[in-house]
Amino acid sequence: MAGISQDLAARGAHDLMEIVGAIYDTVLDRGIWPEVLKKISLFIPGAASAVFWEDASSNQGDVYFYDDGIPPRYKDLYFSKYVGLNPITIPRFFANVEEPIATADLMPYDEFLKSRFYREWAEPQRLVDFVSITLEKTARKAAMFGVFRHARHGIVDETARRRMRLLSPHLRRAVLISKVVDFKRDEAEMFAETLDGLRAAVILVDAGGRIVHANAAGHALLSRGDVIKAVSGALSASSRQAGERLRDVFLAAAKGDEAIGKDGIALPLIARSGERYVAHALPLTSHARLEAGRAHCAVAAIFIHQARLEAPSLPVAIAEAYGLTMTELRVLFAIVEVGGAPEVADVLGIAASTVKTHLGRVYQKTGAGRQADLVKLVAGFSSSLVT
Repeated sequence: MAGISQDLAARGAHDLMEIVGAIYDTVLDRGIWPEVLKKISLFIPGAASAVFWEDASSNQGDVYFYDDGIPPRYKDLYFSKYVGLNPITIPRFFANVEEPIATADLMPYDEFLKSRFYREWAEPQRLVDFVSITLEKTARKAAMFGVFRHARHGIVDETARRRMRLLSPHLRRAVLISKVVDFKRDEAEMFAETLDGLRAAVILVDAGGRIVHANAAGHALLSRGDVIKAVSGALSASSRQAGERLRDVFLAAAKGDEAIGKDGIALPLIARSGERYVAHALPLTSHARLEAGRAHCAVAAIFIHQARLEAPSLPVAIAEAYGLTMTELRVLFAIVEVGGAPEVADVLGIAASTVKTHLGRVYQKTGAGRQADLVKLVAGFSSSLVT
């Protein structure tokens, strides 16, 4: 039995290494995302997975990348109709970045099973749960990665959560870097030439942090010396603490994809003027990135760009302003989206009397006197958070 357990553990570790490497390869070739997501769906496990975004203020969203586990008809139906009826859409905006969140973490599971979203969208596909991680949040939108659980997988368990935690920093790093760069498949082989055309500062470093290549924006930022600088040929930051963290990233990158973990994800850098920048590190030591790194004796590509100060998301801002509970917030947004108490009761899978009770508390806490006032309240917050 011990031998079987060790074999399973070894295979699991090998699968993880393969998936992490493939995740980073998506930075160079976004066309491989569906294939990578299929591997992740098998690893978690689940029926399908996707990288997607949702807008809290408009109940809209769309998918960036997905495998074919969800039929196209249901995918389109979700974003055209059910994103606003999904009772966990709003609560997901309260999730911490990178922390796996399942349905039961956001609302009572028995209520979810009674919701219109489950009855009309999830149940016909025999989907029973969804585990997601938030990759990035702004005032209006959240980018997320999620895996759908089929009835054969059961509801999300600790194994699924643990595996999501293992993948989450790598998924987040790959997605954030992809926002900064836009490699074309035929350009990935001309790595240095492609970097030179980017507006973001990109600096290739070896395991000791020595600069082996920098694009034009990188040279410009280095010459300023107030955000990053070269010290005896090595990349460093203007602050000692940030410089130490950068060195840790270089050493981790040299050990491979898995070793870099959470280090180097959105590493904050502050210029002496107070301007805020953020750095992301892409390992270059394995998979499709190996040749690019080998050509320059580089172990990592450091991407640096100016950061924006983000406001809290719409649901969070409203909840904090009026002291609303999660259930009260769900009722508020459902009232704004679908109408009166009977309709909201059907959507949320709770009694109309329960909706009226929570609605009364929302009126009391917000000072609103009628439904139209709640619509204006949400619209007012939405316009004030536009970025």
